[in-house]
Amino acid sequence: MDETDLGGEGDLPQSGGFPEYDQADAEPDDLTLSMFGDPVEVPAKAAAGQGSQPYLVLARKYRPQRFEDLIGQEAMVRTLTNAFASNRIAHAFMLTGVRGVGKTTTARLIARALNYQTATMDRPSIQLDPLGSQCEAITRGNHPDVFELDAASRTGVGDMRELLDGVRYGPIAARYKVYIIDEVHMLSKSAFNALLKTLEEPPPHVKFIFATTEIRSVPVTILSRCQRFDLRRIEPVVLADYLEKIAGREGTQIARDGVELIARAAEGSARDGLSLLDQAIVQDQGNGVTGAEIRDMLGLADRTRTMDLLGAILKGDAKTALQAFREQYDLGADPGLVLRDLMDLTHEVSRGDVLGADWHPAGASDHIQQMKAFAHSTTPASLGRLWQLILRGFEESGRAPDPVQAAEMCLLRACAAQQLPPPEDLARLLIGQPMATGASAGPSPSQAPSGGPAAFLVPQTVAATPTVPTASSLSTQAATTFEGLLEALEDAREIVLVTELERFVRPVSLVPGHLVIELLPNAPADLQKRAVEALAALTDEDWLVEAGSGGQESIAERNKRLEVERVDAAKQAPEVVAAMKAFPGARILDVRAAPVPEVALEAVVEDGDEEAEALTSNVLSVDFNRRRVGD
Repeated sequence: MDETDLGGEGDLPQSGGFPEYDQADAEPDDLTLSMFGDPVEVPAKAAAGQGSQPYLVLARKYRPQRFEDLIGQEAMVRTLTNAFASNRIAHAFMLTGVRGVGKTTTARLIARALNYQTATMDRPSIQLDPLGSQCEAITRGNHPDVFELDAASRTGVGDMRELLDGVRYGPIAARYKVYIIDEVHMLSKSAFNALLKTLEEPPPHVKFIFATTEIRSVPVTILSRCQRFDLRRIEPVVLADYLEKIAGREGTQIARDGVELIARAAEGSARDGLSLLDQAIVQDQGNGVTGAEIRDMLGLADRTRTMDLLGAILKGDAKTALQAFREQYDLGADPGLVLRDLMDLTHEVSRGDVLGADWHPAGASDHIQQMKAFAHSTTPASLGRLWQLILRGFEESGRAPDPVQAAEMCLLRACAAQQLPPPEDLARLLIGQPMATGASAGPSPSQAPSGGPAAFLVPQTVAATPTVPTASSLSTQAATTFEGLLEALEDAREIVLVTELERFVRPVSLVPGHLVIELLPNAPADLQKRAVEALAALTDEDWLVEAGSGGQESIAERNKRLEVERVDAAKQAPEVVAAMKAFPGARILDVRAAPVPEVALEAVVEDGDEEAEALTSNVLSVDFNRRRVGD
């Protein structure tokens, strides 16, 4: 059997349940014997007590010895406990899950539970404390009635027939004969067929336990004959607490952020986490291990630098983004991991933008505030577009001849995309609707009530070819309101500039030739300069665009506020209240103004005008039918 799989498959003892390992004990461990292998010779020096035993990795040293020691698998332990308590024990178990979550370890624990026997109890039991008479031999792997087969190396039908020849005979020392087949999906089709009949109607003294990482490769005829348990990935927080406890028992102090990095890199696998913890412990030179040392060991990008990189991308600052990426690469960060961290941050910011007050990200206060600022300065659609661009770059960096070039081209594409209007505004332009900023588009100017969002919508172009405003007309509009200034720039096809002014600018004051604005975080560095150039080009006058403070709401902020007000107002409507009661759990996604009713056709009926009278009759009939359909 593969030593790696046997040695670390989910070694997950909890607090107070860590098995002690005697380093001076020369007894072969549970991997020195297997069903199809010879005992591993113990070095003479170690056997004679002249030297210490070779180092035992943490994944083997802290192997769970009880079901209570398994972490993250509470549902499976609860089901097995109830099954054993009610004596409804299946004859075959199928354990599936990713590597390192505890499949093989659980299989051995079930084998011990099936054959548990002490001086005072002789029945199957999940409670494996105190140690039973059969437990030690099963743990070492040399029990005559517990057979472990590695399906990856013995896949043929001949191997399966050889194994099943002994099924007819009863156990020698234990209560049940237990067959543990690891990586069962590696068996050939013929081997599966040879197993079917015995698996469906095994003798009462035989139990089968299968483990696999590829459950879809196992035939359904096998699955239907087994009781299946899906072992879950271990949550990062739970795994981090566990690893921190192990490090303390090993006499090493590791910073909490470093332990969290290890748990995140393990991707839910306890064995992977313990292997990485082995590497981290050797970094300790007496002063503990810091998060920066763990990050260097894993080759990860610095979190703060990645935040700066994301900020540069959201501003569309390609130069700063490339410089920030090169700094991380020069420090040893892998290009693919930098992009992976960017995707994680973009995803977290997207969640924050949607969850709002219910969003509680982990990390330091300054880190949280920066992420909230990112969420406030952009839109969900823009973040989704950015995530897709980074994902594509991540895939390209994995197959490109030069991953660094692929990563840099990805960053350039991402920065260029930030100069474009949000995807929702582009979609509205394509279908001929006016652009709007904020979470969703408001009603059209003709439908909006007085004081509503109509004042902040760019009017829809009526003519096929837009008319560029003259200098005098632009000056008149600009001198009136900030919204009129944006309308004039929109008519002049300055779409990108208008979008940025709506998103990142709070107007303070406006007089002809002088605009005072308050810039929001993540505003493009050259926004003021481009605004001056655009206004000067259209008015043939000199303009001063000055940064100030104490501005009003930005147009994007006002649209979001009005959208919330519309939803709140809709919630008070009797029809909506009745609908919400009729459909529990329903949510209001959008509020739209009702379409303008069609103007009724009024036919003046004069004496003797039969055609007009018939027309009026048809109109009234249509109106009546519409009412009946509505009823």
